[in-house]
Amino acid sequence: MFRIILCGILLSHWVLAETFSDKGFSLFGEIKYKELKHFDYVNPNAPKAGNIKLYELGSYDTLNPIALKGIPAAGLELLYDTLTVRSEDEPFSEYGLIAERIQRDVNNQFVIFHLNKKATFHDGSPVSAFDVEFSFKAILESQNPVITRYYQDVAEVVVVDKWTVRFNFKNNQNKELPLILGQIQIFPKKFYEGRKFGENPLEIPLGGGPYMVESIEAGKKISYKLAENYWAKDHPTRIGQFNFKKVTYEYYKDDTVALEAFKAGVYDYRQENSAKNWALAYAGNALKKGYIKKEELSHSLPSGMQGFFFNTRKEIFKDIRVRKALGYAFNFEWSNKNLFFSQYTRTKSYFDNSPLASFSVPLEKETAILKPFSSSLPQELFTQPFVLPIHKQVSNDRGLLKKAQKLLADAGYKSVKGKLQKDGKPLAFELILVSPAMERVAIPFKKNLSILGIDMKIRTIDTTQYINRLRSFDYDMVVGVVPQSLSPGNEQRFFFSSQSADEQGSRNYAGIKNEVVDALIEKVIFAKDRGELVDYTRALDRVLLWNYYVIPHFHNRSFRVAYWDRFSHPKITPLYGIGFWSWWIDEAKDMVLMEKNPKLRRK
Repeated sequence: MFRIILCGILLSHWVLAETFSDKGFSLFGEIKYKELKHFDYVNPNAPKAGNIKLYELGSYDTLNPIALKGIPAAGLELLYDTLTVRSEDEPFSEYGLIAERIQRDVNNQFVIFHLNKKATFHDGSPVSAFDVEFSFKAILESQNPVITRYYQDVAEVVVVDKWTVRFNFKNNQNKELPLILGQIQIFPKKFYEGRKFGENPLEIPLGGGPYMVESIEAGKKISYKLAENYWAKDHPTRIGQFNFKKVTYEYYKDDTVALEAFKAGVYDYRQENSAKNWALAYAGNALKKGYIKKEELSHSLPSGMQGFFFNTRKEIFKDIRVRKALGYAFNFEWSNKNLFFSQYTRTKSYFDNSPLASFSVPLEKETAILKPFSSSLPQELFTQPFVLPIHKQVSNDRGLLKKAQKLLADAGYKSVKGKLQKDGKPLAFELILVSPAMERVAIPFKKNLSILGIDMKIRTIDTTQYINRLRSFDYDMVVGVVPQSLSPGNEQRFFFSSQSADEQGSRNYAGIKNEVVDALIEKVIFAKDRGELVDYTRALDRVLLWNYYVIPHFHNRSFRVAYWDRFSHPKITPLYGIGFWSWWIDEAKDMVLMEKNPKLRRK
């Protein structure tokens, strides 16, 4: 879920027609900031200075942040304000920005946002209720399921007056709906009069956020400059943030090339996702002399799920025994030791590293939730904990591979000249990748599958092709990533629901069509309190795991960041993010670095 907090006193119950201001709101529980002056993880006195360069992989072909077709440019979120702003040191709390006040029906049938009359776009025009209405309709018309799925329970949006907008709901069960509406990016209606939103994908748009587009090189580079007339620069949710005068994203086709460019000083900062790179690739004079810094910033975010996702739309993976069998061929223990320098933890839940993860056998409340579905669930789910295969030997565990062989035999596969076949068709499929770094993980997996008589082809493709194939579900197996928050909700529909399985652009990578999963998703969304949310989420997690839709990979419980030593950042790091936009250019550090490395000077 997108976690929202609005200007208003902390409420146990919403009251019709009562207006709340000056405080925050949390979906469940207390808020941290009773009187928000600024977030604890920022430096309120951080200087606004310096130009920085960041990097992205692939390319882009649109400046429309909600486009279904095309690849949006990096950093577009810097252009637009939302009704609310998330606090990165609270699990599910946010504070009002454009939304100054909120009213919600006691029966949860509508929500009313009262806008801050000081809010303006970059041309000085006010942000009005008509802009909120326009933005919401633009989202729906985009038909981008990753976004529109959040708002399917909204019946209509109504402009009450210039500064007031009301959303009516189709039902009163979705308690997070008023909250996620606060996350809508607000676009200027007037700018798009006489033309369709996003019609010209590379037209520089008018925004209202902390930055504005300065220049673009289509597909190669995009630069943003700090909006000097930004209306909210002294707003409590913005103080100490967005401290760089210019931000440029440069695109690279390959991460290996991008890493070398970083070490050469072409750009300033990168988050490292490769354990091998983190351990070995930064060695050199710049790191030795302290010009490049490496930090590991611990966090408390759920791991989400990264893994080899089976496309169950394909006949070859419809049998759960086949999916389970292939999991025995992934030797995480060997990979972690030999490829990752033992930096990773095996992911054992879709909500790992959080209280939402299922564990052991179902407890009493979780059992009560799952019992009505018992005829559609494996009985082991109620009596055994879900466990992943552990390869105890240095090489492959033959016992595990024998278990895989038995499952495949039970599924009707027989070995013919060393290759598994069923009804004359070989057990063969393709894994598509976008990152060459992931080939190191896939190749040992491929070798283990070949021992079983299974032929897996590995194909690494460019970013554009990969995104298009992902959107159209044109793959057998893919390395997918399903992120999670500490307050799951509507987004579970486009991750796992039957409705999203055939909806192009959704993140239902596995093509899950499971009535039990559908029912549990709705229970998660309509949870009445935090306790129910945890129980329903654990039940959902357990059902997903026992259906073997993915071979889970691994996760790291810290962010690995490398940067040229021209930055400073607050001593407090937020629990649920990196907090990069609270960093700033330290003039003293910058002068020393530039004197010793003139090539790093940023114009």
